[in-house]
Amino acid sequence: MPEKPGGTEITELAALKALAQPRRQQILQHLTLHGPATSAILARALGLNTGATSYHLRELARYGFVADTEPQEPAGRRARWWRAVPGDRRFPPPSRRTPELRLVMDELNRHAYAADLALFERLQRESAKAAERAADGQAADAEATGAGADEWADAFAYSRGALRLTPPELRSFFEEYIALMNRYKRTEADTPPDARTVHTRLLAFPDPGPGTPGADALTARTDRPETDAS
Repeated sequence: MPEKPGGTEITELAALKALAQPRRQQILQHLTLHGPATSAILARALGLNTGATSYHLRELARYGFVADTEPQEPAGRRARWWRAVPGDRRFPPPSRRTPELRLVMDELNRHAYAADLALFERLQRESAKAAERAADGQAADAEATGAGADEWADAFAYSRGALRLTPPELRSFFEEYIALMNRYKRTEADTPPDARTVHTRLLAFPDPGPGTPGADALTARTDRPETDAS
């Protein structure tokens, strides 16, 4: 079911602090990308101990970012399984941020941007290696490992542009983007076998040049299962 327009704004400082913690961002990202997991699975994947992972999961659950879910395998019935809770979550605009909230948001964004950059650089490296294997006549082996499909290696949707908009028009532009994301939202059962996780990021901000009127930056984070192309 599509999300309601406008999303849910997170205004509680404690909730934002919980989300800004780097390890919790990693945990939430892993659950979003790879699906439900136990604290032990997450600990192995992220290089943490299970005690720390369990604590971070409880803190994320306290504010509704993760939740319990059914065991994903018979051997895991005694373990507690967690899933990411999807949602269109938004943050207060800069004009309504207190100094303390501004520090928290700066920290959250700094880690999020660094993680995005690291992920993109990793994909570039892996794509280059796949292209080299294909050029060396190893395309069949690369495809067998799922690492060298030329169709995906070329599937980088990248755009830079500039628009002359009023603040209301920018807000409309943003809501249309979220609506477009929701159009491609589907359940795991409806996802084709050849689909892959596709990361999307939208950053739209007013030009800070001389004479540019001040305006609140439109800020949002959309957390959805990655099969939604989020």
